[in-house]
Amino acid sequence: MLENLLFQLELGAPQIVLGLVNGAFYAMLSLGLAVIFGMLNVINFAHGAQFMMGAFAAWMLLNWLGIGYWGALVLAPLLVGAFGVLIERTMISRLYKLDHLYGLLLTFGLALIIEGLARNEFGASGMPYGVPDLFQGWVIDLDFMILPAYRAWVVVAALIMCIATWLVIEKTRLGAYLRAATENAALVQAFGVNVPRMITLTYGAGVALAAFAGVLAAPIYSVNPGMGANFIITVFAVVVIGGMGSILGSVITGFGLGLVEGLTKVVWPEASATVIFVVMAIVLLARPAGLFGRA
Repeated sequence: MLENLLFQLELGAPQIVLGLVNGAFYAMLSLGLAVIFGMLNVINFAHGAQFMMGAFAAWMLLNWLGIGYWGALVLAPLLVGAFGVLIERTMISRLYKLDHLYGLLLTFGLALIIEGLARNEFGASGMPYGVPDLFQGWVIDLDFMILPAYRAWVVVAALIMCIATWLVIEKTRLGAYLRAATENAALVQAFGVNVPRMITLTYGAGVALAAFAGVLAAPIYSVNPGMGANFIITVFAVVVIGGMGSILGSVITGFGLGLVEGLTKVVWPEASATVIFVVMAIVLLARPAGLFGRA
């Protein structure tokens, strides 16, 4: 039986590696959600739509302005992040003193509006976005599988972005202000820090992280209005497992659950779509605050 299991794992190694690619997107999206929730205490259900906006921004930059992938990797997060700043200033900032439910309903409505507008303008079938020329025809031979170099780049880029975000929040003065403001915003403002502006920019940065993930996803998945909705429920489960607002928990749990999902596709394919939610239920029963969350 053990030999049979090992044989299955060897044959299914490509699925496990591809699970790591999915885990990279889970990590980046859950990281953006954790940053927004940790600072603003808002459950941003529009995060999936903002991920989709990043992919569409890359497509439009290429097809309307001739700006390729590498330019889009910088410009698309800035553009979508600026949209996030506008949303925070005009809508979300009015809800901070209200129950979490109002923020959830507002962002859920925004997600429906954004996806509806995209579907009305571009259709539901999706549009292709080519792999950058640097990675065209380039593969990595891992002995047990041939891995397209672009997918390896996605994992590396996600790791760099996640580590950089964690370092900014945990090791810099700006991060210290952010963490202090979550505990006592009035005291931080008394020291001359513009807390409302910091909150606005934090929301914009969280949205930009989602858009960055969207640009990375565009060459792998077709650019379509539903691509964010396909991820967001799973990403919320990842955030809950890692601990709401936990930066480190989001990153580790995102990559880890991507691998678990890939492994499940090998040994029990029928359960691969639900395994993350089973893990979530078990974690909530044993540790309601999440693996890395605070009670």
